[in-house]
Amino acid sequence: MAERKPINAQNYHRLVVKVGSAVLSGAKGRQQQLEIAAQIAALRAEGREVVLVSSGAVATGLSKLGFKERPKTMPGKQALAAVGQPTLMYLWEQAFSWYDLKVAQVLLTAEDLGHRQRYLNARQTLETLLEWGIVPIINENDTVMVEEIKFGDNDQLSALIASLVGADLLILLSDIEALFEADPRTHPEARPIPFVERVDAAVLRMAGDSPGRVGTGGMKSKLLAAEKAQAAGIPTLLLPGHRPQSISQALRGEPVGTLFAGGSRRYSGRKLWLYQLPKPQGEVVVDAGAAQALRQGGASLLPAGILEVRGQFGVGEAVRCLDTEGSLIGIGLVNYSASELSRIKGRKTREIEALLGYKNTDEAIHRDYFALASELE
Repeated sequence: MAERKPINAQNYHRLVVKVGSAVLSGAKGRQQQLEIAAQIAALRAEGREVVLVSSGAVATGLSKLGFKERPKTMPGKQALAAVGQPTLMYLWEQAFSWYDLKVAQVLLTAEDLGHRQRYLNARQTLETLLEWGIVPIINENDTVMVEEIKFGDNDQLSALIASLVGADLLILLSDIEALFEADPRTHPEARPIPFVERVDAAVLRMAGDSPGRVGTGGMKSKLLAAEKAQAAGIPTLLLPGHRPQSISQALRGEPVGTLFAGGSRRYSGRKLWLYQLPKPQGEVVVDAGAAQALRQGGASLLPAGILEVRGQFGVGEAVRCLDTEGSLIGIGLVNYSASELSRIKGRKTREIEALLGYKNTDEAIHRDYFALASELE
């Protein structure tokens, strides 16, 4: 079992705090919401900036309407989110008003962060809110989300937000005390793990696939979020959301929850954004020569190396690059649309203008806009 490294709380100026549905639901949910607001207010009083990612719209709608269980259809879940989101924000606004803190609602979809300009717009908005001393409260826009534009859950969203705002620390408040050697619900003898140097396959095996009893995530989802944060060099604290002082205790170095090391930043800027994209818009299959050049030579992808184009995407959108065995090489931004690449695939760069009537660039994907998957394993 890894020994917990000391925490230097002075390094953590900007924090992203994610609260799960299971923490905010049930008989004690409102009290826990008030206590979390108190903890965030204490962080603000210490001069820290905080972005809150809050689940709970669907669960709040469920409670408000008196339903016994969630609808199984997507429109039903979306309708519940529409009912619950205003109440959820009202409750947060009330909780923070005790500390003279103002809040702002920010609803996002994976499509928003998958588009580079909208990603930058979201970052600018959040930066402005923080500059104004406002607590941004972010949730996935469940009312309009469909499977193709869904983050997966708010654990994943919180990791993306941490990268988006350049956070120093990601905090996941859960209904579970910490990461355990095995699922404590089925293995009561399992011991908590205080520190994780790196989220790898062995660590992922410690988590079951079962989601929480109220939310859509589970321990595996939280580990994947910590893995995303590590790629950006951001440490993650997994803490018990029902404990009133868990954040301050952890920042004082007390043995609460699990700390995931941030490590060295592997990517930044556009390449970090590419790596963390929730849903690339399509795929291109490349030949063996192009695959080798991308993996080993740091080269750009030329149309001549493309064998197949899959899906519909426009110029500047993200696509997955696959080899002929179907293995992921990396993710990049294309300089041509799917229809254009279909016309110029396998052809020399000197033929592009004759085939299309124009030429944007020689490269289908420039190396500066390509994130190699193997470097992130």
